[in-house]
Amino acid sequence: MWSFLATEVLLFGGLFLAYSLFRFYHHDTFVIGSYELGIKLGLTNTIVLICSSLTMALAVHAAQEGHKGKLMGFLVLTMILGAAFMGIKAIEYTEHYHHHKVPGLNFVYNQLPNGGVDATEPVFHFLYFCMTGIHALHMVVGMGILATILYMSWKDTFSPEYSTPVEMAGLYWHFVDIVWVFLFPLLYLTGLHYKGGGH
Repeated sequence: MWSFLATEVLLFGGLFLAYSLFRFYHHDTFVIGSYELGIKLGLTNTIVLICSSLTMALAVHAAQEGHKGKLMGFLVLTMILGAAFMGIKAIEYTEHYHHHKVPGLNFVYNQLPNGGVDATEPVFHFLYFCMTGIHALHMVVGMGILATILYMSWKDTFSPEYSTPVEMAGLYWHFVDIVWVFLFPLLYLTGLHYKGGGH
């Protein structure tokens, strides 16, 4: 599991590096792009994932203590919170589509005060969809893992002497949550103090 997580760190590390480089060269574009995302749904999703980390930790503790009922209950709660995150993300993606901010599909440039457009504007949105899309894919995989763990719990697979699969699933879930904790400020808070009005 640790080796797998190391490869995941490299994957997201590359994305964060790309974000940093493009933001360095196109700072104003990233500030405006972040401002257009809005913060409420992103903040809500951050709280949802932090709560899911808590329920996942409680599930691992219940498995180590041999409490089958609590383990299954906390796993179900974690999956519900994961589903809530995905639902909110779907709402966000739908809003971006209706606002014509999906690069390569229906992107419409903002008009600058001089009547022109910023040719680099789609860069932020491309990275946004790339980073949050890959993160969402990891969420889907994580929910599949939790569903498998839930089934194994129902079949009395785990005991205080054997809870390793639950602990490994917990590590994966916490990793995905931590990635979001880094994504949220980079994508949603960069434009927090932008007041509009162009570059």
